[in-house]
Amino acid sequence: MSWTLGIIGGSGLYAIDGLEDGEWVRVDTPWGEPSDAILCGRIAGVAVRFLPRHGRGHRVPPGRLNVRANIDAMKRLGVTDLLAVSAVGSLNAAMVPGDFVVADQFIDRTVGRAASFFDTGLVGHVPMADPVCPRLSGHAADAVVAAGGRVHRGATYLAMEGPAFSTRAESRLHQSWGCDLVGMTGMPEAKLAREAELPYALVAMVTDYDCWHDGDDVDVANIVKVMHGNAALARAMIVHLCASLPDHRAPSPIDSVLDTAIMTAPAGRDPALLAKNSAILSRWLANQRTG
Repeated sequence: MSWTLGIIGGSGLYAIDGLEDGEWVRVDTPWGEPSDAILCGRIAGVAVRFLPRHGRGHRVPPGRLNVRANIDAMKRLGVTDLLAVSAVGSLNAAMVPGDFVVADQFIDRTVGRAASFFDTGLVGHVPMADPVCPRLSGHAADAVVAAGGRVHRGATYLAMEGPAFSTRAESRLHQSWGCDLVGMTGMPEAKLAREAELPYALVAMVTDYDCWHDGDDVDVANIVKVMHGNAALARAMIVHLCASLPDHRAPSPIDSVLDTAIMTAPAGRDPALLAKNSAILSRWLANQRTG
């Protein structure tokens, strides 16, 4: 099987380098409009699908992201693995602004966001104990090193609602929980990627110390300055990642996670919701027909 790498670029990453035959493609989904058109092409022979998470020009705030449409669109374009790149604040003194961190755990503190493709008439429960793909995460971390960046392998990412930054009390509370990073977009993105059977990795670009660090309150101007410094490195990381992927993509356990996730009996399944999820459930539905 060949790789088709989906890339969701967050704050500071609005374009990618080394793309051949690039074309912006608009994708219609049953969940509404994705954040933007998706840039399709190839890097180092690997098919790439790039979506600016907040739209070009950073138009969409975190709480208004149509994450279900974003993930559905990636699935419709044949994505096999999904890499997210996000700007974050650091809650860990060892993770300094300018560093890259490959997250491996999440705490979801968002509210009011659509967090599942499942609903009444189609109940599913995917495992989330280990929310990222270790294979893709490892390749991404190695690519940061190859690009000349400093990377931390493994961290707990707390997803907050925003759009305001943390209070000092919240920042110190999140630290006390053992969180290393705070951001606004990692959830429900990671959950929805798992429901879509997409192995997911998140590379975080540290821009600030949130506000637990005395004298370093969060400031958009400083964040943007650090983001601009990280952006070229993030783009180089993607090129190195594509060049380093094995020619053959071996199957991942996440590719078939829905086989043990669907709870609703066949007679109780909502045909309209099944149809709405035709992309997300494509492999599972094919197995149901042949089984």
